[in-house]
Amino acid sequence: MSNRLSPLPGTVHFLNETIHYRYDNSLPPAVSIDSGDVVTLVCREACDGQITPDSTETILDELDWERVHALTGPVEMRGAQPGDTLKVEILEFGHHDWGWSSVIPNFGLLRKEFGDTKRVRIWSVGEDGCASFTPEVKVPIEPFMGEMGVAWEEPGPQPTMPPTIHGGNMDCRHTGKGCTAYFPVKVPGALFSTGDGHLAQGDGEVAGIAIEAPLDVTMRFSLIKGLEIPAARFETSGPTTSKVDGLGHYVTCGTGPDLHTSVEDAVRLMIDTLERERGFDRADAYIICSVAGDLKISVPVLGEGHASQVTFHMPKSIFT
Repeated sequence: MSNRLSPLPGTVHFLNETIHYRYDNSLPPAVSIDSGDVVTLVCREACDGQITPDSTETILDELDWERVHALTGPVEMRGAQPGDTLKVEILEFGHHDWGWSSVIPNFGLLRKEFGDTKRVRIWSVGEDGCASFTPEVKVPIEPFMGEMGVAWEEPGPQPTMPPTIHGGNMDCRHTGKGCTAYFPVKVPGALFSTGDGHLAQGDGEVAGIAIEAPLDVTMRFSLIKGLEIPAARFETSGPTTSKVDGLGHYVTCGTGPDLHTSVEDAVRLMIDTLERERGFDRADAYIICSVAGDLKISVPVLGEGHASQVTFHMPKSIFT
């Protein structure tokens, strides 16, 4: 099945092969647009095409990490000045039939526990709109861009992660089709870039990796003059629940005085559950948690003597 994206009616620009690896206000724009213009951006997978459908664990020893994340752009908004807001409507996605997930040594929420573990899994997208990598697991795809952001006021190359007020590595599954995102303009032209496409991800992306994939994305850009916002934000066009909620969830709980430890405990207990009750090895269970499970804060730390509770929700319907 192929779902490459053709330009939508009204598209005025089609960006391809305009790749860079840092936000940098000195980069020349790949395209200059007017408010209301629609642009389709063709984006490589996060590692700049270094990982392919034929890749195995050995690729993790060969990656050029300077090419992560690969960004498409920048898009220059004519007339944009510091103190304005760039409005970006996400209209449509096209995927390339596959994606990848991994456990990367010393990376992710449980990096101390998984240590030097290496795992690469290739997911294929079927005609049912689900990604699968074992016969037992099928995850409905919900494409979104992990990276969306504007250039910083500070000169020189700026990192793509962690997320900042400019956007960047937002990695939020709720920023897919129908989302409208808003970014504070910090330099003339705004200089918007995007990349790090995901086919699916759980809230929290606990292994640090979603279903990473090359994606084509169509966006409408508008300029809001004189509206100054302190940080990137977005709004959705529908509920922030998952396509895979229908059959209920397995839920594990982490409780204690430290919120981060509670998060780790909730995820670790879900990995234990998948290993013990469904027969997955721990690395595959970790990947499944990252691409399909959702972290939720049930009780924050409310003060001295109070404990947090974090719950981790795994949809039953992904297991065939």
